[in-house]
Amino acid sequence: MPSSNPAFGRGFANAANGGQSPAWGTQPQQYGAPTQYGAPAQYDPYAAPAPYAPSATRYMTMDDVVTKTGVTFLVTVLAAAAVWALPGQTGWGLALPAILVGLVLGLVISFSRMANPALVVTYAVIEGVFVGMVSKFFASIAGYNGIILQAVVATFGVFFLMAILYRAKVIRATPKFTRGLIAVMGGLFAIMLINLVLSLFGFNTGLRDNGPLGYIFSIICIVVAALSFILSFNEVEEGVRMGLPQRYSWTAAFGILVSLIWLYIEILRLLSFLQGDD
Repeated sequence: MPSSNPAFGRGFANAANGGQSPAWGTQPQQYGAPTQYGAPAQYDPYAAPAPYAPSATRYMTMDDVVTKTGVTFLVTVLAAAAVWALPGQTGWGLALPAILVGLVLGLVISFSRMANPALVVTYAVIEGVFVGMVSKFFASIAGYNGIILQAVVATFGVFFLMAILYRAKVIRATPKFTRGLIAVMGGLFAIMLINLVLSLFGFNTGLRDNGPLGYIFSIICIVVAALSFILSFNEVEEGVRMGLPQRYSWTAAFGILVSLIWLYIEILRLLSFLQGDD
């Protein structure tokens, strides 16, 4: 089954199929033993019996993915806390570089054929800087820090809800579902990019403002970000079933982390709108 994540493209299939080797052939016939006419014994001199060629590959498990996801999340939280602790607006200069570097790293990890733990951890640090500055900004707008805790609780509530729905097979990553969701995600990112460029030139579309259009767009983003977990869960399940090497658990953790951060930011934005109406 092809994966919806570009990071699990050709390398995903090759890693899954690369572990299969032909079985040890029939032993050569003893000298002088009678043979059946027309059916010579098959013998591959290049084959290696299993006892002499043990596989050193460690395969990905669910525990591996959970562990790597926990590590990347912890790194993100620590980086965010460090930026939050900076006095005043000292860390504001890090926001734009964090966005640009995080975008580049995300693309490199997504389209790389090999899983790279160092890049994934670096991405978690960069995104932690971004999350810390965004959280501090929205907390200052709301006037109190309780909005951050509310956003964190809501994010993990949605995450576990989607995990339950996927486990219960209420929502499945069918080919039609996958194609449709990827198309919607691409459209949303294109709209956000266009909106960002227009805002740099002084045009305000209202998509990210406290208004009806901003509410609708934020809710759509939250729903799509939540549904993206279904794709991540399906990729993890398929990776374990197909016997991917253990290092690909870092790539799976990266996919889950991206969805978590996106969902958190969108929930935080919507909560700030609601707090502004009080």
